[in-house]
Parts: sequence; structure tokens; C-alpha cells
Amino acid sequence: MNNPTTLLSGHNHITLNVGGAQEDYDFHTEVLGLKSVKKTLLYDGQAPIYHLYYGNDTGEESTLVTTFPFRHAGLTATKGSGQISVLTLSVPESSLDWWRNRLEENGFEVTAVERFGEKRLAFQHPCGIDYELVGVADDERTPATHPDIPSEYGIRGVHSISCSVRDLELTDQFMQMGWGSRKVEGDGNATRYEMGEGGPGAIVDYILEPNRAPGSWTFGEGYVHHCAFSVDSLESQMAVKLFLEGLGYTDVSDVKDRGYFYSIYVRTPGGPLFEATYTKPEHFAIDEPRDSLGAQIMISPQFEDSRQELLAQLETIEYA
Repeated sequence: MNNPTTLLSGHNHITLNVGGAQEDYDFHTEVLGLKSVKKTLLYDGQAPIYHLYYGNDTGEESTLVTTFPFRHAGLTATKGSGQISVLTLSVPESSLDWWRNRLEENGFEVTAVERFGEKRLAFQHPCGIDYELVGVADDERTPATHPDIPSEYGIRGVHSISCSVRDLELTDQFMQMGWGSRKVEGDGNATRYEMGEGGPGAIVDYILEPNRAPGSWTFGEGYVHHCAFSVDSLESQMAVKLFLEGLGYTDVSDVKDRGYFYSIYVRTPGGPLFEATYTKPEHFAIDEPRDSLGAQIMISPQFEDSRQELLAQLETIEYA
């Protein structure tokens, strides 16, 4: 294969820097009806920060939204260009009115928008990150089970991300040559790329905003940190890394063991941070039974002796 980055098949997970841990937990599990499939701690840095994972009941790839709650640490971010600016989740077309009512009943301001011929509901995470629900006719991914959300209305997973960039030329080159995707269409100042088989779970939209000031790249409440895309093996992951480095993207990270994944990261020319991820075969069951995922806070073995000291520095999350 001439370009190993075509081995990147689509979204694995998306990771956000959010505010309060309880606020984030309630938003994703109660309002959106996702399942908490893992509660752990951020691997990078010295200060303890939660890393919370939400998705369908088994945490399948492309259903996953993960978060770092930073409010207790007092770190805030600035939204702007050079970031992933919108997280769009897929729901059945027939459910949009139901979701609008549910969001408004829970105190969220909702705006109906349309792009690429798709009807969407735009709203914000309590910390200010922009979200959308987009109506899709034929997304067969399995939603999470939730007592208040009928399965025929449930969120199917990540549909797409929208990235704000000040210039598209180098980004276009990266996406088509360095990230194994193809340009499929445009709509105003938006350009769409698809990976693998395309469709929901494999879409990256770029929003050209040449006059928008740059946003944060460091950790801090209020913006999307990165988006991860799946590869099928460690060999494929290394092939992607070496290919990108051969193109001149020499800041591709070393392989990092994230407990449930192996990850490499690259800062794209327009600014958004992308990750190429190989999911371990055991996935989230590597340290918890599959029938009780997310039941307890998991800590890396090397820090287990400091569990109580670390957790004492964090906000307590109350959950069922």
C-alpha cells in the first residue's frame, strides 16, 4: 500500500477539556443518555485530573466521548481557530424534535441549523463547548441503554468533528496525503473530508475562518483537546507514524500506552490535534468486567498506592 494512512478508518474517540466533573458526568449520562464506561485519571502531567469515558454500553469505537474536567485545577482555555470547534453526534432523523424538547426541558438553548443538507440541533456543553445533534437516516451503530431515552431515539456515536482553520491549503494537503482521507464536498466556508468507508463516524469538516483569532492548545476548561482515529494494529500505527515523519511532520509523538489504547499524536497544519489509535483487544475489560464497566475509578498500577491521596485532590462524583 503506497499510503498507509488510508489504514485510518474513522473516529475512535474525541477528548474534551471540560469544567466540573459532576456537571460533565450529569450532562453526558443524564441529559444525553450515554453510559459511563470508564472512570480513570489523566496519564500526562503530575496533578491528578479525571479522565472520564462515555459511549454505548460496551464503549465501542466511534461512540466514545472522553473528558478531562479541569475546573478544580483553575485552568481555563480560549476558544478560537486552530482547534476542533464543534462535536457533532449522530441521532435518527425522526428523533430531532424529541431531542429539541428534551434539551430545552433541561435548560439548554437550542438552535436549528443545516449544513451539507443535514438538519442539526446546535447547543453547548455546560462549560461552553459547542455540540450538535445531526439527524441521520441509516446509522446502524447501537445506542446506549437509558431508562428515559427510547432506543429508537438514542445517540449512535460521533458523526463528525468541525475544525476551525484560518487557511485551508496546507490542511487540505495534510488531510488527503497525510491522513488518508478524501475531499467530498463543500458548503459555503465548510469543506468535508471522509475516511475509510465514509459516512457517520468517519467525517471531518473544516470551517474556514481566516479572521478568527487562534485558540488554546494547552490543557484548560472549555475546548476540544483532540480527536482520535482508529487503526487496526500496532504495525499499522507505526506505518502511519513513519509515513507522516517521511512527509516532514516530524513532531509525531512516540507511541504512548493509554491503558486501553496505544496512541500517537500529531499537530495538524491548521492546528487541531489528531491521534492515531490502536485499541487493545481487551479494551475496557482489561481492568473491569464487561458487565460492570465504569463502576469504579481505575488508577494506573504505578499510582495505586497513592489512590486515596490522589482522589482527595479531586471533586467527588456522585453516580448510580
